[in-house]
Amino acid sequence: MSIQRSRAAGVCAAAAALVLAACGGGDDGGEGGGGGTGTGASEDISGETVSFIGSWSGDEQDSFLAMVAPWEEETGAKVEYTGTRDLSQQLTTGIASGNLPDVAGLPGPGPMQEWYDQGALQPLDFVDVDSYEQATPSGFADLGRAEDDALVGVFTKAAVKGLIFYNTGVWTAEPPATWDDLTSEAGSTASGETKTWCIGLESGATSGWPGTDWIEDIVLRQAGPDVYDQWVSGELKWSSDEIRSAFETFGGALESSYGGSDYIVNTAFGSSANPIFEDPPGCLLHHQASFITDFFVNEAGATADQFDFFPFPDIDPEFSGGVVGGGDLIGMFNDTPAARSLVQYLLTPEAQQIWVERGGFISANSGVALDAYPDETSRRSAEILQNAETFRFDGSDNMPAAMTDAFNRAMVTFAQNPGDLDSILSQLDETQADAYGE
Repeated sequence: MSIQRSRAAGVCAAAAALVLAACGGGDDGGEGGGGGTGTGASEDISGETVSFIGSWSGDEQDSFLAMVAPWEEETGAKVEYTGTRDLSQQLTTGIASGNLPDVAGLPGPGPMQEWYDQGALQPLDFVDVDSYEQATPSGFADLGRAEDDALVGVFTKAAVKGLIFYNTGVWTAEPPATWDDLTSEAGSTASGETKTWCIGLESGATSGWPGTDWIEDIVLRQAGPDVYDQWVSGELKWSSDEIRSAFETFGGALESSYGGSDYIVNTAFGSSANPIFEDPPGCLLHHQASFITDFFVNEAGATADQFDFFPFPDIDPEFSGGVVGGGDLIGMFNDTPAARSLVQYLLTPEAQQIWVERGGFISANSGVALDAYPDETSRRSAEILQNAETFRFDGSDNMPAAMTDAFNRAMVTFAQNPGDLDSILSQLDETQADAYGE
């Protein structure tokens, strides 16, 4: 089922370019009211409420609410937002009880497929898939497709992972070309109580996910994209030499990390890099996705000139140029005109640029100009995403929910007891066999 458009001709043309469904092609000929945000509403939704559950809180929540404010003003509808770090459990419980939001952030393509198979997630058949695919980074659109090729999830916010952040007043070396160069430079720069890394894995029910990002970055650069794909799809065991080697490489970073295992497993990911900006610094480097700059400013009180980054360096030169990325996938549980209108609006560059300009946001829509980004870090992150030679989406987000949960827990266990690696990998193998239905 497709909804009719009621925009004037000029607005329809813009909306079509901004990934909305065939604007102006409705049976009414597209005549009607004006407005400039491209809400896509074909009927009066004034007074309607769209319930939305997402993982954003604090400043991120404020930015999301600022992003939807023009839609609310134009349509007269409202967004009732609930933020939670336990997104997967909240939605799983909601599916079981039938108490679901209209629209929600999704933990990843793996759970998305499961919930669509259960009949909970609704197809987004009102989105012009061709236009959406052209406007997003390579491969993103496919990640939102179900096995029957229906579009079920769409991306608004993207992230470049595998970035190494540092304090510009402390780390002054050229960006290292290789992992060996990085460890060598860090060894000569660190002194006294200053460690190489600041790592924090705490994130409520999803604690451990920052460690999964480490493993994914290492696998892609150390074993290559083919191995990465086999591992994510459940074809390669966790106890394989390639995955074991990635854990061992990460173990080396843990050994040179600030605060030891207690700090690593008990410190929230958003504040774990704060010691970089202390005097003297507690650590030199922090591995995280592009969104972390918002936390530097709001958690550590850093200013934009105090931090910079370089991409995760090559490990095996054969696999140079790999980029792991992620993004915030959204889906629709209740098919209503207001929910459709909101989803369409969130896909537009105009909507996403609002958050871009507020900081801490990489747009999934290439229609947002690079000069809209408020700082060099965000701008460069967007360029990396758009120009990646070998791009892979966050591996854990592509795994079945049970595998993702086990992966998260395993990272916490490994940080506490790296000597238990054999047992950890064996348990992950067992979960893999069940989760992938082998």
